[in-house]
Amino acid sequence: MLRSNSSTPSQPDASHGRIWTLAWPIILSNITVPLLGLVDTAVMGHLPDSRYLAAVTLGATLFSFLYWGFGFLRMGTTGLTSQAVGRENDSDVRNLLGQSLLLACVIGTLLILFSRPLIALGLWLLGGSEVATALAAEYAEIRILSAPAVLANYAILGWFLGQQNSRVTLAILVLTNGVNIVLDLLFVVGLGMTTDGVAWATVIADYSALALGLWLVSRQLRLLEGHFLRNRLLALAAYGELFVVNANLFVRTLGLLFAMAFFTSRGAAQGDTVLAANAVLLQFIMLTSYALDGFAHAAEAIAGRAVGRRRWDEFGQAVKSAAWFSLATAGAAALTFALGGQWLIALLTGLPEVRETAATYLPWMVVMPLIAVWSYLLDGVFIGATAIREMRNSIFVGLAAYLPTWWLTQALLPESLTNHGLWFAFTLFAVARSAVLGAYYLHHRRSVWHD
Repeated sequence: MLRSNSSTPSQPDASHGRIWTLAWPIILSNITVPLLGLVDTAVMGHLPDSRYLAAVTLGATLFSFLYWGFGFLRMGTTGLTSQAVGRENDSDVRNLLGQSLLLACVIGTLLILFSRPLIALGLWLLGGSEVATALAAEYAEIRILSAPAVLANYAILGWFLGQQNSRVTLAILVLTNGVNIVLDLLFVVGLGMTTDGVAWATVIADYSALALGLWLVSRQLRLLEGHFLRNRLLALAAYGELFVVNANLFVRTLGLLFAMAFFTSRGAAQGDTVLAANAVLLQFIMLTSYALDGFAHAAEAIAGRAVGRRRWDEFGQAVKSAAWFSLATAGAAALTFALGGQWLIALLTGLPEVRETAATYLPWMVVMPLIAVWSYLLDGVFIGATAIREMRNSIFVGLAAYLPTWWLTQALLPESLTNHGLWFAFTLFAVARSAVLGAYYLHHRRSVWHD
């Protein structure tokens, strides 16, 4: 019978330790993501024509949105696996992996088959120049070949995290980004390739990560009793719970993508300087999310296992411990942005007009972590408990607050304050999400998640 790496703690200090043990590999692995982006930018930025950098930027943005949309393969697998671990049901743990991998392969194959129209539509929406778009299309047609590997890696990462093994996340992402960086330099600097070199480097890195992931899976499967069941893997009816969870996660993710895209597009409508300033400040939000995601993912695994065991004391302690770390991190981020925000802006851009504009909206960065922290944390709790409809509903309420508020601010505020209106609406989106998730949590804690 499968056992997690350690028993779920019931004492606060032990629970804090377990949260940290799970969170730090995720936080560390997240740091490798911007490092890869920096290397891609540096490699392309030293080519003789800026169109190559523009093309890779367009292509990378397209795939960030595309693959993020299928992030439910990671989240849904984590929640369901952690609950199966709590029930000590090795068969469910094993077969959830098989179902998630098959689903990832089917979706990945369909993305390749329909890649031409998907790429054309995505690049049209991004709106790059004709030359950059043509190069980006070549990049995308190569990179889409790794879709099955990327989505299968999502399922593998979610499966291991559901078993409270976050170090696999670190190993796989360090390998992916390490191979990618080395091959970037080899193909572009060494062999004289351009955007195609960066694309092939990513494809090879993704399949290298899949090979490592499958090897780690094979080792873990030896610890599980039972075997894969044909009726669980090949019968469509057996995917009911997985489909319901993933469908709601997909809708929730599309809502988040829309909120981010709308924010970017409305900033762009105010001119290049405002667009650049907003982009700099969004990097602050991304930096904060790297740490908060670590604690949210830890909450997913521990809370999900507690739900599977029906141990609501452990569930409550896991939420409290994750909340303690999350609030401390959010407070540190707010303080850092308040005291060192000007320096961070200067670090990210040397353009005086962009620095000045970003500084004008810096106070929003001080407020945002303290508000958004609750949505990060409770997303993790609700994924672990597979209460996905509540997450989906929080997005709907958030958008219902966000869009009308933006319209009102644009209609009522003078032009000089319209970007403040955009930031206010975006912040209200985070407030609404946090409030809805908080209300759901309190309701469920009284009516469902209790002894």
